[in-house]
Amino acid sequence: MSRRPLAGSNENLIKKWVMRQYWRVQQSQAFISVGFWATTLTLLIWPYVRWRPVFAANESTLGIPNTYWGLFSIFAGVMFTVLFVGWVYDRVLGLWIEWRSVDTERNPFMTYALSPNWMMTVAMQAEILKRVASDDEKIVADAEWIHEWCQTQAGEEIFARTVQKWDEFMPRSTPDFWFLEEGTVEAARKIQFEDEV
Repeated sequence: MSRRPLAGSNENLIKKWVMRQYWRVQQSQAFISVGFWATTLTLLIWPYVRWRPVFAANESTLGIPNTYWGLFSIFAGVMFTVLFVGWVYDRVLGLWIEWRSVDTERNPFMTYALSPNWMMTVAMQAEILKRVASDDEKIVADAEWIHEWCQTQAGEEIFARTVQKWDEFMPRSTPDFWFLEEGTVEAARKIQFEDEV
């Protein structure tokens, strides 16, 4: 069975670094993009309305030049429009439901992959089921298939990272789990990760 290369691949290191930077940008994107939208549209709309007498620069209201009131009203109008479109998207169209569905379908850990925590849980449940229903060949066969699935996931980078973290903070080293091939945990322990920034 062929497995994807782990952390030793330069291509993986570059991809991981790029995706980490992309993730960092996304964290602030929502707030920054709304500010950019409002500011940009305000400055694009302003030349079309600044000639109106109500926005005359030499007049003021409440001690603030009317130019600033005009800019603020455009900014507030754009912000209101953005929020209204968000409300329509959420309450009327409900497109976020389909977005979450597609997001889940594209997430390997929601479809075919197992995180190490889930791997342990699934393997233990399969083992318990196998022992409780040992006289049922179908259940035993299904439980063995689940153990094989867990074995394939032990070849992934996330398992190696988890084993190394478990070794760091647990009082005892990570054991060779009964459902994995002998040496799998030791191999995960030896993998070096150079992409931590």
